Amino acid sequence: MNNKTLIQKDNDISHIIVKKYRFKLWNPFIKAIKQYQLIQPNDRICVCISGGKDSMLMAKLFSILHKYTEIPFDVEYLVMNPGYNPKNLDLIKYNLNKLEIPAKIVETNIFAVANMQTQSPCYLCAKMRRGALYRIAKDELNCNKIALGHHYDDVIETTLMNMLNAGSFQTMLPKLHSENYPGMELIRPLYLLREKDIIQFKNYCELEFLQCACKFTEQSTYTPEIVASMRKKTKELIKELMKNYSPTVDKCIFRAACNVNMDLVLGYKKHGKMHTFLDEYNGQEGE
Repeated sequence: MNNKTLIQKDNDISHIIVKKYRFKLWNPFIKAIKQYQLIQPNDRICVCISGGKDSMLMAKLFSILHKYTEIPFDVEYLVMNPGYNPKNLDLIKYNLNKLEIPAKIVETNIFAVANMQTQSPCYLCAKMRRGALYRIAKDELNCNKIALGHHYDDVIETTLMNMLNAGSFQTMLPKLHSENYPGMELIRPLYLLREKDIIQFKNYCELEFLQCACKFTEQSTYTPEIVASMRKKTKELIKELMKNYSPTVDKCIFRAACNVNMDLVLGYKKHGKMHTFLDEYNGQEGE
């Protein structure tokens, strides 16, 4: 019996998630919510859906949780259309219908504005999308939290990228307060989910999601060097380290952000102020 037959027999992706993928998807989702206290009673959460595999799965997980949880909270599903071509927008709508996600699609012209720039269109696009997201979530949907689909692998890649390229040790937190929108909080409920498990689920259910839907990339001819983005290089580096150094390198990178020994760092920043080990070193006797 092939996958398609099994899915038709179950006829419910929710059942597949909580049964077949309980330990790989559902349990890590619930663990992250509890461990990092991502949802509080009476929260109103805006689940941001980009159309990719991660945000679509997150939306489905939220729909299951909202249906069965005893925690009183509300959820809004939001798709911001920055200017997707008709084919990509149709795919998003198809997946929303297939996954039974009642999302609101809001039209914007972000791609058009960003693509007019000759330098750093991706940076401008990301900045504009983030600003629009917060504005819509707070002012139009009356939400106090925004959920994004970053997963475990995004966390360790970001941590390593900061070390190798920015010379700083900082990671991607499971939640943080908005600096520009008081009372708003960003949460990452997929924080403990592995990307390989999300991909496995997608393939099992024979689902197709957006990759990159940016008009700038659609209209550009990229060399292999450009396609190999910094994040992709970091992803490959982690795989190489796991193969040649230790199979637990990925887990060690993640745990390192939870086990920072402040007694053995040269310096750190707290509330925008730099500190050095010398602040407490002088006058102390060695042990």
